[in-house]
Amino acid sequence: MAKPPSSVPAAAAAPASAAPATELPRSLGLWSAIAVLVGTTIGSGIFRSPAGIADKLPGPLPLMAVWAVGGLFALCGALTLAELAGAMPRTGGYFIYIREAWGRLPAFLYGWAEFTLIRAAALGGISLTFGQYALRAVGIDPSVAPYDDYAHYLAAAALVLMATINVVGLRWGSLVQNVTTIAKYGGLVLIVLLAFALGLPKTGGNFTPAAPPGSFSVSAFGLALVSVLWAFDGWGDLAKVSGEVKDPERTLPKAIVLGTLAIIAIYLLANIAYLSVLNVEEMRRAPLVAADVALRLIGPVGVTLVSLTVLLSTFGSVNGSLLTGPRIFFAMADDGLFFKQVAKVHPTFKTPYVAIIMTGTLGVAFVLLRSFEQLADIFVTASLVFYIMSIGAVFKLRRRPDWNPPVRTPLYPFVPALFCLAVLFLLGNALMDPAQRVPTLGVFGVILLGVPVYYATVGRGGAAR
Repeated sequence: MAKPPSSVPAAAAAPASAAPATELPRSLGLWSAIAVLVGTTIGSGIFRSPAGIADKLPGPLPLMAVWAVGGLFALCGALTLAELAGAMPRTGGYFIYIREAWGRLPAFLYGWAEFTLIRAAALGGISLTFGQYALRAVGIDPSVAPYDDYAHYLAAAALVLMATINVVGLRWGSLVQNVTTIAKYGGLVLIVLLAFALGLPKTGGNFTPAAPPGSFSVSAFGLALVSVLWAFDGWGDLAKVSGEVKDPERTLPKAIVLGTLAIIAIYLLANIAYLSVLNVEEMRRAPLVAADVALRLIGPVGVTLVSLTVLLSTFGSVNGSLLTGPRIFFAMADDGLFFKQVAKVHPTFKTPYVAIIMTGTLGVAFVLLRSFEQLADIFVTASLVFYIMSIGAVFKLRRRPDWNPPVRTPLYPFVPALFCLAVLFLLGNALMDPAQRVPTLGVFGVILLGVPVYYATVGRGGAAR
C-alpha cells in the first residue's frame, strides 16, 4: 500500500538509529563520507568543462568569476542541505526532503527524473570522459574516427565494472572511493604545482587583458554557469546515502560543508594553473585541457601521467554516482512509490543490488547514444528543477513546530533564497537562449510525462508491484 504523506519530518517520526522497513547498515564514517562527496563531485568536470566555459567567456576575469560564482552557488546549497540532511538522515536524500515538504507526486517526479534522465546522463558523461582520457593515455586521439566510438565502448565497460563492485558491497564501493579520491587530489595537486613551477616562469601567466571586449554577457555567463554546475554537482549526493552514515546528525553536516569547501578551493586553483600555461584562446580549443597542459609542461610523459589521474578521478566519480544514485530508487520502492523489487537488499552483500543494476544499465544505454555535451546539458537542466524543490523545502519545513535539526542554515533565509533565485535565473536563461530552448523544453516534457505515469501506477493508492 502507498503510504499517506507524513505529517511530521522523518527525523521526528523515527530516530536516526531506527531501522527502516528494509535496512541498510550504517558503515560510513566522517572521512569516508567526505570521500563520497568529493569523489562523486571531482570527476569529469574540471578536466572536460573548462574548454566550453572559455568558449562562452573568453577572458580570464569572466572565466574565473563564473567558477567562483558556481562555488558560491554550491556552498549555499550545501549549507542548506546540511540542515535538511542532519534533520532527516535517511536513505534517499532529495527524495525525502521533497516528499516531506511538497508531497508524494513531486517526490515521485524527482525519482522519475532521476530514473529517466539525471542519473543515466551523469553516469554517461563521467564515464565518457574516462573513455576519452583512456585513449589519450595510450597516444590515441579520441576525437578521430573510429576511436571516438571506442571511447563510448570503454565508458560502457567502466560502468559495468563499477556496478559490479557496488553490488558486491558498500565497503568495497567506499574503499574504491577513498583510494580514487586520494589519487585524484594528488593528481590535481601535481598539475597545479607543475603549472605554477614550470608554467608561470615561462609565460608569466595568461591573465591579461583580464576582460577583453566581448568576453562577458549575462546570457553567456548563465550558459557557462550551467557547465560549471556540471563540475560542482555532487555536493548533494552524500545525502542520498544518509541512511548508511554513522552518527548522521553530526557526520552529515560536517562532511557536506567540509567537502564542498575543499572542492571550491581545488577548482579555483586548477583553473589558475590552466591559465598559467594556456591562454584563453588555447583553452577554448582544448577539450582535454589537463592533458594539453601536461603536454606543454613535460611532454608526452606528462600526458600519460595526467591521463592516468583523470582515469582514477572519473572512475571514482562513476563509483560515487553508482554508490549514491540507486539509493533514491531504493528509498522510493521502500516508500511504495516504485516497484517493490527495487527495494530488495542482497542477502549476502547487503546492498540494493536491483537498484544498482537498473541504474548501471540505463547509464550504459545513455553513454552509447549521446555526446558529452548532450549528456551534461540533460543532467544539469533536469537537476535544476529539483534543486529548487529540495533546497526550497527548508522554508516549509521550518514552519513545523517539531522541526529541530542539529545544525541550522547560517544567514537564513538569505542563503537558501540566493540559491533558489540563481536556479530560476539559469532555467529562464536556458529558455530564452534559442539554441537551448528546444532541449530544455524536451527535458521538461520528460519530467511532466511522469504525472500520468504516477496516476497510472502508484497514485491511485496502491504501490507499484
